[in-house]
Amino acid sequence: MGHWLERNIVEPGKLPLLLALGAFVLTFVVTRSVTRLIRAGKGPFRNVESGGMHIHHVVPGVVLSVVGGFGALASRQGLGSGVFAVVFGVGAGLVLDEFALILHLADVYWSEQGRKSVEVVVVTAAMVGLVLAGFSPFGVDDLSADELQDRGAVIASVVLNFVFSLLALSKGKARTALFGVVVPVVALVGAVRLARPASPWARRFYRRRPRTRARAGLRACRHDRRWAGLGRRFQDWIGGRPDPQPSRAADRRS
Repeated sequence: MGHWLERNIVEPGKLPLLLALGAFVLTFVVTRSVTRLIRAGKGPFRNVESGGMHIHHVVPGVVLSVVGGFGALASRQGLGSGVFAVVFGVGAGLVLDEFALILHLADVYWSEQGRKSVEVVVVTAAMVGLVLAGFSPFGVDDLSADELQDRGAVIASVVLNFVFSLLALSKGKARTALFGVVVPVVALVGAVRLARPASPWARRFYRRRPRTRARAGLRACRHDRRWAGLGRRFQDWIGGRPDPQPSRAADRRS
């Protein structure tokens, strides 16, 4: 294990990234555990307030991210870079745990919209993990030594994989496009398959093709039916179940 760590993490200079990822994941797990205890009214933890205002943990998260980021740039290497990497990971974990709050500019932490925070954290951790495993953006790591010396081959590879990711994004497959940045075959699959019905690609190219539009809608429905429930249960297991939303009938009665 020590030899593997030295060869694959320390020598390539990835130790700060590993420390940041570890701090990021651990911070998210601890933060979610604490907030779930506060929500249940258990344990010694309470919401932090000042002058009657609830201080969200995104606030210290932003401060720690700024300190860790600038500190890592200033130290570059040595013990300092590792320390600031941990500080940055902690800050990023606090910030992204409340990503939905930043996105909606509202306290949606335990609402259905709050699921977006869990999704962003999982995707971020997975992306950093892929980089740690040796995947380079746009598949440059797939090139041979001779191809890497050929600047034209590198540029062509980057452009082609970028186009695949862009096509996947235009077809309404944001996560596929994101993972396709570091795993080009994922972007290729997303680029060649049918677009999501509400995507820009479908609105532009399926408008006069009712059969294709129907096939895209059917495929999206089957995909969501197969994976949406599993994804929700996974998010609930990680971040906690959102508060039940009042029905529209109850809203009309009130």
